[in-house]
Amino acid sequence: QVQPVESGGGLVQAGGSLRLSCAASGSIRSINVMGWYRRAPGKQRELVARFTSDGSTNYADSVKGRFTISRDNAKNTVYLQMNSLKPEDTAVYYCIADTAATRYWGQGTQVTVSS
Repeated sequence: QVQPVESGGGLVQAGGSLRLSCAASGSIRSINVMGWYRRAPGKQRELVARFTSDGSTNYADSVKGRFTISRDNAKNTVYLQMNSLKPEDTAVYYCIADTAATRYWGQGTQVTVSS
């Protein structure tokens, strides 16, 4: 079992920045992928950014150049630095942690960007 727990969401004006954190606990050594998804109102959940199993990163086209995923292995934590936020970034952001068999989801954190 793995438990990802997000923090850092909130309300920000367009053009502002937020940093999300996701701390994983449990069977840490079984994790091979961590990343972030989001679900905007009325839309399907989509990948935002993730570390792949070989350590490379993937980003959604809509966030490239604005969002940066990073990690602190000593703290079992991944971060999502979000800059130049837009109203269309408003969503619930979910952290994911994948093992070989299971994807674990965090509870989600709300990000609201006002225009």
